[in-house]
Amino acid sequence: MNLQEFWASITTIINNLFGRCNKLPDVPAGGNSNPVQRKVLVITFNPTIPSEGGQKLIDVMRWNNPMNLISGYLGDIRTASSEYASYIVVEQLEVDQFPTKEDKFVYNPDNYLANIRSGSGFHEPDTADYYAILKKFDIVNKVNSGSIDEIWLLGFPNAGFYESRMVGPKAFWCNAPPIIDHPDCQRTVVIMGFSYERGIGEMLESFSHRVEFILQQQFRNVLPSDNLWQRFTRYEKANTGKAEVGTVHYAPNSQTDYDWGNKTHVLSFCNNWYHFPDLSGGAVNVNCTEWGNGDIRAHHNWWLRHLPHIIGRRNSISYNWWEYVIDPAKVN
Repeated sequence: MNLQEFWASITTIINNLFGRCNKLPDVPAGGNSNPVQRKVLVITFNPTIPSEGGQKLIDVMRWNNPMNLISGYLGDIRTASSEYASYIVVEQLEVDQFPTKEDKFVYNPDNYLANIRSGSGFHEPDTADYYAILKKFDIVNKVNSGSIDEIWLLGFPNAGFYESRMVGPKAFWCNAPPIIDHPDCQRTVVIMGFSYERGIGEMLESFSHRVEFILQQQFRNVLPSDNLWQRFTRYEKANTGKAEVGTVHYAPNSQTDYDWGNKTHVLSFCNNWYHFPDLSGGAVNVNCTEWGNGDIRAHHNWWLRHLPHIIGRRNSISYNWWEYVIDPAKVN
């Protein structure tokens, strides 16, 4: 045990000792959890390009139709969650402008087009001004009133969006710095960032990284020996003979990041997660044919389908991990 693991164990013991009075009683495993519906505001940044006869950026570059991306993404999440997570788009805005950067820089349309065609000259720092976006589109008031539960920003390469970012009083790191200092935001919500230059598989990658950070936070005080999230993410290269489902980047047999097309067979306990909380089954011999032969969308759907989604609770952690993924305010 290294020093970091030692202190993590000590912290866990202290938290358990002082938190027993607030510990929720265990609940036996049951059937599927009742579906939840989450209301989404979609904001698509699609500026006009004057030098291209006033065409929109998407049309000039022949990038993907945002509505087709959203439709496929919605369906994949619903199916992967066993119909638990149902997102509905309650408001959709198309904005004829470039988002403002944190240092107040805004791209000139023709200059941006020259940058994207040459692959160089992009502004740094790249990050968009999230506070400006929250204000411009009255997002905080919509969140507080309950009219929206989540925000999806769709943009282009170098738009400056994080894959996912949290805002609100219980916000924490979710692949981006949390916005916890907004004086008016009363609920904790997720702002997703997608690129319409890319596909549904990349949207699922952003979502799956969100899953990783949220579940890591939920299981942060659990001893390594009892940490089911750490067990879920095992892969052969890092855990010889103990591979389970793996991570977003590492399938059970991956040797490098994004190695989803590896044909090498390994023994994995991945199928046990379909029978959660009974993880007592033996290992099966698997390779990339199980998760789409290297296809990003197929792998991520396979990975997400293994997340527990049933009624029940043990050690104050729900047997439906999707609860935390969809509503991070439930993370404790």
